[in-house]
Amino acid sequence: MVVAGLAALGACGDDGEPEAATTTEAPTTTGDTTTSTPSVRTSTTGGSATTELPGEDSDIGPAEGEILGVVGVAHDDVLNVRDGPGTANDVIATLAPLADDVEATGRHRYLAGPPGSFWWEVSVDGSVGWANAAFLAWLGATDDATAGVVARLGGRPTADTMEQLGRIVAESQASTDDPESAITLTVAPTVGDLGEVTFDVVGLADDSVLGVRVHVFGDPSGGAGFVLDTVELTVLCGRGADDDGLCV
Repeated sequence: MVVAGLAALGACGDDGEPEAATTTEAPTTTGDTTTSTPSVRTSTTGGSATTELPGEDSDIGPAEGEILGVVGVAHDDVLNVRDGPGTANDVIATLAPLADDVEATGRHRYLAGPPGSFWWEVSVDGSVGWANAAFLAWLGATDDATAGVVARLGGRPTADTMEQLGRIVAESQASTDDPESAITLTVAPTVGDLGEVTFDVVGLADDSVLGVRVHVFGDPSGGAGFVLDTVELTVLCGRGADDDGLCV
């Protein structure tokens, strides 16, 4: 299980805790920014440690065999997987910003801060290592949310670029309260018959819904920038998802 506080917890790779982000500027997450617990080397091959791990055991996290996705990692960055919990440990693998096949081993650790951080052990292409739980979630259902977004914004927004259009839509889904959402460009804009761009909005007040992935399509046919065509939202679950893709 994950609690909402995980969302506040970063190529050299993401696995630290970035500063609190605004909803108008993507957070800078490149690099290892955590104040980390001193490294205690461990062998995690097959999920069995041979030395004591840093931090303490935690019951907050996914069960063995559950499948997770990477969230909140910028399109030009990666999520580090390390040979132990904490940024002082060596990187053994990396995960792409939209990786959706990350298998949990059922082991979790909490490293005291400031800032504190949760780390989950995962299996990646035959290797077993640890990743910062702030950048992992259960991927829920994907739905067409165009009508709701248009209603919330009072019409179909327009913008000069697809990135600007996508950010307008992403900000419409974000929380400005506590926690304040972090908005991250996870797929860079492309333009064909329609323009496309994807943002992750992470950090909502609901402890079961960690955030949403916002896939925005824009119509360039008017010749002056882009007008919103379609919005697809994928829910990012903080405690698990049922067979229908609903957060639990």
